[in-house]
Amino acid sequence: MADPASYRPRPGEIPTSPGVYRFRDAHGRVIYVGKAKSLRSRLSSYFQNPQQLHPRTRQMVRTGASVEWTVVNTEVEALQLEYAWIKEFDPRFNVKYRDDKSYPYLAITWSEEIPRAMVMRGAKRRGNRYFGPYAQAWAIRETLDLATRVFPVRTCSKGVYQRAKAADRPCLLGYIDKCSAPCVGRISPEEHRQLVDDFCRFLAGDGGRMLRGLRRRMEQAAQELDFESAARLRDDIAALEKVMEKSAVVFDESVDADVLGVADDELEAAVQVFHVRGGRIRGQRGWVLEKEDHPTDEALAHLVRQFYGDDPADLPREVLLSAEPAQAELLADWLSGLAGRRVQVRVPERGDKATLVRTVVRNAEESLARHKLSRAGDLTTRSRALAELEEALALAEAPLRIECYDISHTQGENSVGSMVVFEDGLPRSSEYRRFIIREPADDTRAMSEVLTRRFRHGRGRPQGDELAGDVPADRGSERFAYPPQLVVVDGGLPQVRAARTALDAAGAGDVPVVGLAKRLEELWLPDDEYPVVLPRTSDALFLLQRLRDEAHRFAITFHRKRRSKAMTASALDTVPGLGPARRAALLEQFGTVRAIRAASPEELAAVKGIGPRLAAVVHEHLRSEEPAPAVNVTTGEVLD
Repeated sequence: MADPASYRPRPGEIPTSPGVYRFRDAHGRVIYVGKAKSLRSRLSSYFQNPQQLHPRTRQMVRTGASVEWTVVNTEVEALQLEYAWIKEFDPRFNVKYRDDKSYPYLAITWSEEIPRAMVMRGAKRRGNRYFGPYAQAWAIRETLDLATRVFPVRTCSKGVYQRAKAADRPCLLGYIDKCSAPCVGRISPEEHRQLVDDFCRFLAGDGGRMLRGLRRRMEQAAQELDFESAARLRDDIAALEKVMEKSAVVFDESVDADVLGVADDELEAAVQVFHVRGGRIRGQRGWVLEKEDHPTDEALAHLVRQFYGDDPADLPREVLLSAEPAQAELLADWLSGLAGRRVQVRVPERGDKATLVRTVVRNAEESLARHKLSRAGDLTTRSRALAELEEALALAEAPLRIECYDISHTQGENSVGSMVVFEDGLPRSSEYRRFIIREPADDTRAMSEVLTRRFRHGRGRPQGDELAGDVPADRGSERFAYPPQLVVVDGGLPQVRAARTALDAAGAGDVPVVGLAKRLEELWLPDDEYPVVLPRTSDALFLLQRLRDEAHRFAITFHRKRRSKAMTASALDTVPGLGPARRAALLEQFGTVRAIRAASPEELAAVKGIGPRLAAVVHEHLRSEEPAPAVNVTTGEVLD
């Protein structure tokens, strides 16, 4: 680790203006981003007596090798630049927020020609509109089941839609009027998008106005003695009212707010948010954050910036908090700039809103209590595990980034390798990589190949066939180039020595490597004749076992996928001149190989990328390989 005095700026060199600063490590990777009203005052606090700093901050300044800053005009500009840099560089020492569970959303895929409603989890995708999050996936499906009676929008997958379109016959939902069946032209794409827009407005809290409109139409139909239409409208009203009853009413229809409550202890804090739209609680979500030496007010302000900066379209008119955030007025100005309208940030002290805030805080307290029961998520346990590893393996520093590798194959066939990454004792799934072994051999040579390709170019991206977990090139190259403080391989002394040789050949001789053998769970170092044996109750051993098991799971999942693909090659794969893009285009248009085989050359030629000549080749090839018809062995009758 570097001595902070070796890169401390000279006295008077740091300006007193507001700005944003970045700490970089010896590899040039940004490890921390912060903002300050006065850069001189803030940066000077990092270079005081190290013993007076929080342990996490002390580790950060010792990991750093340089510091740089950018001067801006106002604190709002500093806030904007800090947020942009945190999203760009993903600094490891900035406050991390983790969802306390995986929340499902109701997503509307506006990017598709025929939008559909579906349940989605994980990161939000560009082009979709999201409602929620909901506490349970069944709550979304129940809402969809009731709402599609009034708004029969498409809910089927792309494959089901294409098959129905090719067969010119709607699916079951179309027959029971739970879908408007745009696949067979029962409704035009423009009319369907208008129907989806009405559905979105209802979910966004415009249900009261829609109910009033439906009641007027029902009364008018009754006056015109059109009792059949009036009965249908009556049932639609009942369905919408049942959907709205599932959301608790807390305010009148004009209230549009998010309510955030915080519960904390000395190390961590839990945050819960209730989304109130149209006076009703539409969703709930929670996070857990590591406080370290950040006061709760600063951590809360940072959370608000991270949450709303990702998706400004979800910004409400009010953000109600259980505690005053740092620089509340500055935060409100920044949010107002994102939303294009005034957004209030305040702490209610009395009334219904204060009561709801107290309810949210109670939920946060329960969430923090549940989190503390989880061993893997406990900061104290993870810190102890990393410290034990540092001592047991005689490392120069705590291994904040650990990479683990595993090999999977079936008697040498379809050999693949996996790399999983843990940072600060937690999985970093966006950094996982998968490798196709180019020269199948034994596990030792395969491991050597994977490590060589991973570390070959030092600061470059790995030269592997990464087929999952990839990251954008503009950010991924810097982030992935960060070397680990420890490499773990699945195996004993032979595997460890092969890994050591591969790392040395790739110019990564300074990266420690250790093997975890399955039989006795002992640790093998490349230069030692005897293993390191950790106690069975050791937190360090538990961490390494989680790493090894995750690498094994990741490798075997990829291996099974490749083996299954090799065993179930499509009939399209044997068509000469038909590449992957054209095969995908045909399957997207027709849905199945059987439908492609039944299509005429003219229909095939109408697909983008398929000309008349190739269409004739595809038609002739598939017809020549058409399976023989099934025959009843008793009667000799040809079966359909």
